[in-house]
Amino acid sequence: MSETVQALRVAAAIEEQAMTDTIFITGVVIHARHGVMEHETEVGQRFVIDLELSVDLSESSRTDRLADTVSYSNVVATATAAFKNTNYKLLERAAGAVADAILAAFPRTSAIKVTVHKPHAPIAAIFEDVGVVLIRTRQSPSTWLTC
Repeated sequence: MSETVQALRVAAAIEEQAMTDTIFITGVVIHARHGVMEHETEVGQRFVIDLELSVDLSESSRTDRLADTVSYSNVVATATAAFKNTNYKLLERAAGAVADAILAAFPRTSAIKVTVHKPHAPIAAIFEDVGVVLIRTRQSPSTWLTC
């Protein structure tokens, strides 16, 4: 798929989601064994995950019922399991696993933004933080474009 087509898909999905509400969960600390270097996979290190879920909250904002929204606790459990169950070399892949798991587990979620911080990455520099941000949207026929 060309970069132009992919950019158009993302723009269409964002426009479609413009009226969507957000559930956010920040600062989830997880010890995991992701990384390219051998000591990262042996000892592991601390990662911090931030999540933003695009969810229509209009129903739950009227009913005050958990069944009409997405359980924060279940989101954290799903994200943690997806992040820890497999050791990945790249943060990009670990973040992708979290995004895929959230979209699969929570049908009310139309899009997910996953930020993974790796504050102790083995980089020969003084830095505060390093990480990745992924945004994934649920694919629907209205966002498919043809060339």
